[in-house]
Amino acid sequence: MGQTSGNLGPVPAPRPLSEFGLHARGDWDVQITGVSVDSRDVKTGHLFAALPGVKAHGAEFIQYALRMGAAAILTDPQGAEIAAKDLASYPEVAVVVVEEPRAALAYTSALWFGGQPEIMVAATGTNGKTSVATFTRQIWEELGLAAVNFGTTGVEGAVSAPLNHTTPEPITLHRLLAKLKAEGITHAAMEASSHGLAQNRLDGVRLMAAAFTNFSQDHLDYHKDFDDYFNAKAGLFNRVLADEGTAVINTDDPRGKDMQEIALDRGHRVLTIGHGDCDMRIMGQRYDATGQDLLFEFMGENHHARLNLIGGFQAENILAATGLVIGTGIEPQEVFQTLPHLTTVRGRMQLAATRANGAPVFVDYSHTPEAVATALKALRPHVMGKIVVLVGAGGDRDTSKRPLMGRAACENADVVFVTDDNPRSEDPAVIRAAVMAGCAEVEGITAVEVGDRAEAILRGVDALGPGDALLICGKGHETGQVVGDQVLPFDDCEQASVAVAALEGRLT
Repeated sequence: MGQTSGNLGPVPAPRPLSEFGLHARGDWDVQITGVSVDSRDVKTGHLFAALPGVKAHGAEFIQYALRMGAAAILTDPQGAEIAAKDLASYPEVAVVVVEEPRAALAYTSALWFGGQPEIMVAATGTNGKTSVATFTRQIWEELGLAAVNFGTTGVEGAVSAPLNHTTPEPITLHRLLAKLKAEGITHAAMEASSHGLAQNRLDGVRLMAAAFTNFSQDHLDYHKDFDDYFNAKAGLFNRVLADEGTAVINTDDPRGKDMQEIALDRGHRVLTIGHGDCDMRIMGQRYDATGQDLLFEFMGENHHARLNLIGGFQAENILAATGLVIGTGIEPQEVFQTLPHLTTVRGRMQLAATRANGAPVFVDYSHTPEAVATALKALRPHVMGKIVVLVGAGGDRDTSKRPLMGRAACENADVVFVTDDNPRSEDPAVIRAAVMAGCAEVEGITAVEVGDRAEAILRGVDALGPGDALLICGKGHETGQVVGDQVLPFDDCEQASVAVAALEGRLT
């Protein structure tokens, strides 16, 4: 099969077709004019990828792709069987049947779109991916480089654009990478989600360095167990990162050593970070109301940096980003000099508003039990008074973490409000009840249930006295609340500002 698209730059060497368990038939001299994974996007001459899905197999839509003029079909043995009758009616169409259709699509997309930014890195872990990717981009920008980061918050930096997924599917991803290269972007940091890694979306991306932040409970509605979840993340190191790449591993995390061994077995250069015996070691942190001072050691020398960031865990995120940039060949001292200039990531311990009495309101994306506990513990050294927290849990997601969310909030805060997150198709009251059940397990604190999120924020702000702080958990940067099949406008930062203004009598 040939292609009519021009090559925009170097791409990873394609894996031999034999690795995918190739079977083929039809006309292999067809000229491919594009690649599609949605039959509604198929145009004459396209290769249509019919992939297995959670609810349906893409092969059920092969008949529509053929009618739209698809010149080639990529699928697996099950897909070929499902669409056997439809395919028999189009003997001239090239049919490629592989055991790993998602991986094959990823490499096909990389070859088709061709271009990628010259320097690319990725971060994986339950928490911290967005922060690490954003800090990495900020460091590059401070060094005068054309850079972006992309993931949960979309594409940010020298180019801005929305994204529907943390790790886009291969066609969208490689179209984006080619566009970034064409627009002069030389450096890109991306988030590698467990879904994206499990579905081979990153295969074909040329990475110079990759980071592992931490591992805790999340996405068990998708992954069958913790081992399956961890193995998905490990794919970044045992499959995607180039053999000569640099692996930045947080060995403070209990699974960090496991990820380190995986990286070493692959032959990666490993740079460890954390508080213990590691390459880039946190020696001390001193906190105040606006940030922290960080002392860390690297290659036998101590370094000091002022971080205008709330939360002790931010030091680990900063060092992970620092390791990624060093892993791409930039001198460490140049990187260290940029650290005082780094700013808060949108929706991550973001200062949203401040009451007249000085009490701050922070918004954070913490939506797992571990993340809630970590955020609250990290906030404590910055707060002289009490910590008020607002917490909830999303619908149509892992139900087992809901009581754990409530428990994490009550164990680490002084005043707790339980409210709605994104209920989606579930009854919000049922979700809140599960969170409240976890709260009830903690003695000495009584959580208050307030279903309406705007009212909960107002009441949380109203509870703030001098020296106190409010942490609004769960939605972070999001600007909508998913209720049923609707996305209603809702921004935690905006609501916090409105609540402060209302209580201070500044609303007109």
